[in-house]
Amino acid sequence: MPSLVKKRTKTSSKTIGQESHIVFYPLVFLTLFLWVLYRRLFTFPVWFDETLGKALFFGFPVWLYINMVGAKKILETMSLRKFQSGVLLGLAVGGVFGFATSILTLFTRDVGVQPVALFSSGQFWNEFVLALFTGFWETLLFFTFILTVIQEKYDKWAVSNQALLASAIFLIFHLPNIYVRFSHISIQAMVFQAILLFLFALGQSFLFIGRRNTYALILSHAIWGMVLLVHTW
Repeated sequence: MPSLVKKRTKTSSKTIGQESHIVFYPLVFLTLFLWVLYRRLFTFPVWFDETLGKALFFGFPVWLYINMVGAKKILETMSLRKFQSGVLLGLAVGGVFGFATSILTLFTRDVGVQPVALFSSGQFWNEFVLALFTGFWETLLFFTFILTVIQEKYDKWAVSNQALLASAIFLIFHLPNIYVRFSHISIQAMVFQAILLFLFALGQSFLFIGRRNTYALILSHAIWGMVLLVHTW
């Protein structure tokens, strides 16, 4: 009898946990709508969009959700005890991105290998700081928040399906920017960028699912952005 009561309590608790995410999709869709509207109506410098703009449109919804639902698992991924291991992992993954992109550039373009003093450039570090802000806000929204909720909401799904859904949401948020930046070039350029972003989000999703470490994704995201900037993709 006690075991039956315990089982029912556990099932009830699980149901309540899933029902607590009922505001998840409305909040995500509202965030998407407001972000697209903001980018459509206002043209601010990139540094403003990636810091204050995303703090408002990406950071505030997460804060609001945590206060509404009390999703502790979101906060657990940002525990300070995970900082050191996250930084090391982020550097390692980012280094793989950089190495692979450099090799790909070497073999697909008519270029040679020559030393470039990137780390002594003030502009490089300014861009890197901006990339860290971008990595922080986008990791917070799409992986720390959205992917964590997806895993709780669809806990019966395969990990691959959870990662695919999170990656699809990531891509949808970025489609307007892809259109603005590459529609004047060609449809092929837009498709290539969409595929590139989707694969990146998929990799980040699997990394997050495996490690549950926000810091690792922030740094790998920032380094990935810098790699693309350096190679002018």
